[in-house]
Amino acid sequence: MRSARLTLALDSGAITLPPDGQITVFNPRIGDDLAALDQGRLHLVQGFRPDHDHFRSLGYTVGLAAPGGVAAALVCLPRQRDEARALIELAARQTVPGGLVIVDGQKTDGIDAMHRDIRARVPTSAPLSKAHGKVFAFAAGPEFTDWRAQDHRVDGGFITRPGVFSADGPDRGSALLAAALPAKLPARVVDLGAGWGFLARAILERDGVKHLDLVEADAAALDCARLNIVDPRVAFHWADALTFRPEKAVDAVVCNPPFHTARAADPGLGAGFIRAAARMLHPGGTLWLVANRHLPYAATLAEAFREVEEIGTDPGFRLTRAARPTRARP
Repeated sequence: MRSARLTLALDSGAITLPPDGQITVFNPRIGDDLAALDQGRLHLVQGFRPDHDHFRSLGYTVGLAAPGGVAAALVCLPRQRDEARALIELAARQTVPGGLVIVDGQKTDGIDAMHRDIRARVPTSAPLSKAHGKVFAFAAGPEFTDWRAQDHRVDGGFITRPGVFSADGPDRGSALLAAALPAKLPARVVDLGAGWGFLARAILERDGVKHLDLVEADAAALDCARLNIVDPRVAFHWADALTFRPEKAVDAVVCNPPFHTARAADPGLGAGFIRAAARMLHPGGTLWLVANRHLPYAATLAEAFREVEEIGTDPGFRLTRAARPTRARP
């Protein structure tokens, strides 16, 4: 979809790239085809580890930071408005004054509203519509400084940032799981998909914990976790939870897995977290899990663990304790 719009915009002359200089691409996702752009000129900025690793495997230059003074930028619009605005501001700031900033997104990502908001501040090219989305461009300048990303503090004194999961405060599932954890936990624990650190703090408050691996794929959330969790027992890992392997088998995994891939619900993602947790645990280890009630995880839990019990529920969530993984970590 993105490739079709970019190709049409460039081929039709609706958007004209500068003849030379670096082009930064912000937030490309797996499935995005960037073939319309010269790969040798591109620097991709992506903080979500699976997407980051995907593009690196294709030979792209990928990093967490945006270089300054680039000739042009492409913003692949995320759905969350504050995150999208922050990316627009960063692209405009890191592109040379008057340089080209291209914005591309689906209608479901809010591209129409974003075009209206930008057009109210600066002139834009006429938006080109294709494949249920739009692409347009504007000249980089200082008109978006008030959109710059700002950390903010939520209940409990935690720091979050635009775009991270549950940026306005702890989600209900995590709050339920934190309350359900036993007063004592074993020595070595993994917080799998840890976000900005809410569950990690609850884990560290329990007796018995000597080491906690905090695993998170979103670099922005992990940066927040480093601010929120200051404890020598913690090791922070920017990693894909589905492939992360601790140094040695652990005693417990605590997990509130995501169940969306981009815009679409994907129960298979949470099932992958459950299987990954089983691989990390020693033969007598335990998984503490919270998940939306409607998600079909029962079969996966029964396949991955010898003991499975429901330890709590409410209208939206189910809490599960699963122990003794069937496939011990080699």
